[in-house]
Amino acid sequence: MEREILLTGIGGQGVQLAAKVLALAATREGREVMWLGTYGGTMRGGNTDATIVVADEPIQSPPMVSRAWSAIVSHPRFFEPFRPKMRPDGIVVADEDLLEDDLGLEGTRILPVRATTIAREIDSPKGASLVLLGAYTALTGIVSPEALDEALASSLPSYRQQFLEMNKRALAAGRDALPALEVPAWSSEAA
Repeated sequence: MEREILLTGIGGQGVQLAAKVLALAATREGREVMWLGTYGGTMRGGNTDATIVVADEPIQSPPMVSRAWSAIVSHPRFFEPFRPKMRPDGIVVADEDLLEDDLGLEGTRILPVRATTIAREIDSPKGASLVLLGAYTALTGIVSPEALDEALASSLPSYRQQFLEMNKRALAAGRDALPALEVPAWSSEAA
């Protein structure tokens, strides 16, 4: 079984860090993983996207997928190219604080999380993408909390280690934002 995850947001929101952490966590758990990050023309404020394919056997899909099971939307500004890729039975975890409409997805389940608010409340103002990642992984069980925390620790370069505890708080707060295993990634019912 393969699970495709699209991540989108604005440069500087931590989308690429969230994608790297998820990819490394899945690898730590023995899953097959492909990950591709893309960036717009500007470092801050432009689009930033990532595609991750996680599987329990060798991957058949390339990391540029035409259909996706799920998405994490840190900011809806650059979601438009992802809209046609979403499967009608898919899920989208989105930052409710930044949504202005329903994303225009018919049949796809939208799970809003007040990620920006939660990040501020836990004194992690740049942690909204990690809040969303924590919520997504709790909702789907695609990786364990332990693997996610270990992947986060190994993803931060030495000059960013002072942010490790703050980022762990963001993941933990996200885990409490949505019901655990409501949409399991690895059960046959979720396929």
